[in-house]
Amino acid sequence: MSRRRSIPWIHKKSRILIAAIASCGALTTAYLTVVKLTQGSAACPTNSCDLVLASPYATVLGLPLALFGFLAYASMAVFALLPLRVDAAKNKDTRTKLENVTWLLLLAGAIAMSIFSGYLMYLLFFTIKALCLYCLASAVFSLTLLVLTIIGRTWDDIGQIFFTAIIVGMVTLIGTLGVYANVNNPNARTGSNGVSLEPSGQPTAGVGWAITTTSGEAEIELARHLTKIGAKEYVAWWCPHCHEQKQLFGKQAYPEIQKIECDPQGKDARPDLCKAAGIQGFPTWQINGKLYSNVQPLEKLAQISGYQGPRNFNNFPGAFK
Repeated sequence: MSRRRSIPWIHKKSRILIAAIASCGALTTAYLTVVKLTQGSAACPTNSCDLVLASPYATVLGLPLALFGFLAYASMAVFALLPLRVDAAKNKDTRTKLENVTWLLLLAGAIAMSIFSGYLMYLLFFTIKALCLYCLASAVFSLTLLVLTIIGRTWDDIGQIFFTAIIVGMVTLIGTLGVYANVNNPNARTGSNGVSLEPSGQPTAGVGWAITTTSGEAEIELARHLTKIGAKEYVAWWCPHCHEQKQLFGKQAYPEIQKIECDPQGKDARPDLCKAAGIQGFPTWQINGKLYSNVQPLEKLAQISGYQGPRNFNNFPGAFK
């Protein structure tokens, strides 16, 4: 009497587990996408999450990197669950074919996501030098998906795994290096005078990055006008977007701005005023009783504040996407 071979529990539950983990990754990256698009602050025990989200590596083809992560995780969840919707008793052949195809897609997707996450971890620790818990979680999700994809079924040809890993790995690595080829280009994100508008290096604790742009007469006059009418800028010392706003004004004009530091660890911090004003993200301008979130071009600040002086500003936010 022959004994029927039992199916390992991991093979029975692998698709459900993959779908569950992919769903966690999708929720995480969806949240980061919203934070990036709104230029808000991520719920994070440290300021590093916002530093990472504001870095040039967090944007790909003008869109948040997290958005592509969401699409990848969502696709993995769909691939995992798709065959389960087919009744194996009635459509056994269709179910088998769908399982084979989706397993290959899951394998390719998990390999690509793991390699890309590995590269991002390298950037996180050696280039950006900041610890983002969401990024670490995403890397763990990707690696777990890869492990589950490999051990979650019986592979008749082990060589298929290695062959897929080599091909997908090479394509992913080449594509990743190509996407980020211009990030370190000094001319990639500069003002109209050729000076970079982005922060460089680590910020000084409680203060932020040093302003490197030069102010013209127009910037100085606009800054004085904003202060005269009672305009306020709510900032956080660690916020790269706040630094970009500083760079637009320049080192001579920005000290004229009336600014309120919202981080309790910042210099002359007044988090009570920020809370009372209902500030959700940085920078936020309060002009004539209205709040304006995100980095504002000087031309727009001039327009909404009723500024009538010269407008031949030195720097323009052409790199802000």
